[in-house]
Amino acid sequence: MITAELRRAILAAAGHDHDPLLRPGPQPGSYTSSLPFRINQEEQKALTERLRTEPWIATAEIDGYLTVTVTHDALATEAVRITEAGPACAASDALVGRTTPSPARAHLTAAPDWPSARAALAVQLTARLAATAGATIIFLAERTVVPPPAPSPVPAAVAYAGLDAVRFALAATPPGGAPPKAEVIARHVLDNPAYAVRYAHAAAAAVLRWAASLDSGPGGFRPRLLTAPPELALLDALSWLPERVAMAARRGRPDEFAGYLAELAARTIDTMSTTGFTTISSISSERLWLADAARTGLAAGLRLLGVDPPERI
Repeated sequence: MITAELRRAILAAAGHDHDPLLRPGPQPGSYTSSLPFRINQEEQKALTERLRTEPWIATAEIDGYLTVTVTHDALATEAVRITEAGPACAASDALVGRTTPSPARAHLTAAPDWPSARAALAVQLTARLAATAGATIIFLAERTVVPPPAPSPVPAAVAYAGLDAVRFALAATPPGGAPPKAEVIARHVLDNPAYAVRYAHAAAAAVLRWAASLDSGPGGFRPRLLTAPPELALLDALSWLPERVAMAARRGRPDEFAGYLAELAARTIDTMSTTGFTTISSISSERLWLADAARTGLAAGLRLLGVDPPERI
């Protein structure tokens, strides 16, 4: 994926002691890094010269920050690469060489309260994200779970809203954040992230089912045909998947990854709702590749949080 390859290219040019700390650039397909502030001018020159040799990089400039813009074809072709990679589209080697402890399981319904449930899940998810980014996981001995002395609110919320909604809501809760409310996370509305991310996956899957019913499906791919602003915005969001996994694991903040999935879901829903994806005359092989990439990326992200990606909702 683009961010994983860009990380490798920067490290190859600047040395592996220099984390690029990638951030979104000013337009789809552009990426910025604060690395120039940590290296001298000669190293900066060597860095940009090295990056400009990559055929998939259109520009690499330093104006305080390093800004790299990839070619349109490289950005558009993420649709094919993500689809073909499957769950591995979220993987990278950003955390190779690091170790992360992990409990055998997170006993959500046995937690005495919401903060305990969130903390247990956060440790488990951080390890899962870290492993996807190349870290080595050290599994801790499983501890005996003692039922709480008073009724826990978590099992009741699971019974009311469903385990997937509770897991996503807990994963999205920052340290010290307000506990989720079952009546809120159970709502089937798009301003409820616990529903919207699963709905987005189902929306992308629906486009592919509809196309299959018309005897159509992803075939040849012409990058130049993916140019609409919503399509480029979705491609850009998808390109960040492996980097967002690594960033959340590095910071021990799975809530940040859940927030990224909510953003990706919003881009997916916006794109799948355009006429290019809802009318027979506009649906094309390239757009079907993009729908499949959105479905694949969302599925990979949801599974990392332990949430089932539904085909229908």
